[in-house]
Amino acid sequence: MSVLARLRGNRFALLTVLLAVLVAAGIALYLDERDTRQQNRELAVPSAADWVELDITAQDVQPANGQLTLYVVAVPHGSLAQGPDSLAFARPLDIRAESTGKVDLRTTPGEAAPPQLVQAGLYGGTETDYPFDRYRTAVAFSATDGGTAVPVGLVFSDADPFFFVRPTGTVLPSGATLLDAKATRARSTFILAWFMIAAMWALALAVMAGAEVLYRGGQGLVWPSLGWMAATLFALVGMRNAAPGSPPIGSLIDYVAFFWAEAIVAASLTVTVVAGFRVDRRKHAAAQAAS
Repeated sequence: MSVLARLRGNRFALLTVLLAVLVAAGIALYLDERDTRQQNRELAVPSAADWVELDITAQDVQPANGQLTLYVVAVPHGSLAQGPDSLAFARPLDIRAESTGKVDLRTTPGEAAPPQLVQAGLYGGTETDYPFDRYRTAVAFSATDGGTAVPVGLVFSDADPFFFVRPTGTVLPSGATLLDAKATRARSTFILAWFMIAAMWALALAVMAGAEVLYRGGQGLVWPSLGWMAATLFALVGMRNAAPGSPPIGSLIDYVAFFWAEAIVAASLTVTVVAGFRVDRRKHAAAQAAS
């Protein structure tokens, strides 16, 4: 048996192995992204016995509004807590978050601090750079107990499925703790965006190849082919609108793929219709002359 025959005989086995490798790679990428995104990061945790822990969750990155929504929960430590491992505060504290504006979070003695939403401003990024757009944000957190500064530590987690937020924490000379974070598109968004770019070009080139075959073959108006081309023209619009994160029109993905794909498909469809119409007219005229 020749090598070619053996390869043909093992084609099913090779395809099975390739499929298993691709699925395993996809699962590995998913697990890596899940573990990276969902872990808590301790930032600038004080060494003092009495301090306030702020559990911060990045919930929603909104490039269009220039805002990052943070979900903040205050947790007391040391004598600030009503008891060991208690979430209730022993006395009132004034906690302030400062970004584009100021948000005051005041605790009540004998009660756990309620969750608060803090809107942080985004800067340093351009939304139309999608999917390569990235942003910075900075929020200063401070706490006082009767006018006396209380150390603040941060525990950060990320819950936005479209962005990955990388935080750092720094204690400022004023005693406040600065949360400085960089937000970039999630890996899954990158993968899907690149797939959409490749798919747009593949569909456009397929339509152009089909149009060339019809044109060189002197075909008339082949309606199934024309229907496929027209459907592709509108299918590209639906694919573009399904881009994760809803990038605005005029983004990088449009100039790299979408605009060109639409132009190629529209031009191919128009050329095919014009050429097919001329061929059908000649055939019709020849048939009338023969009769």
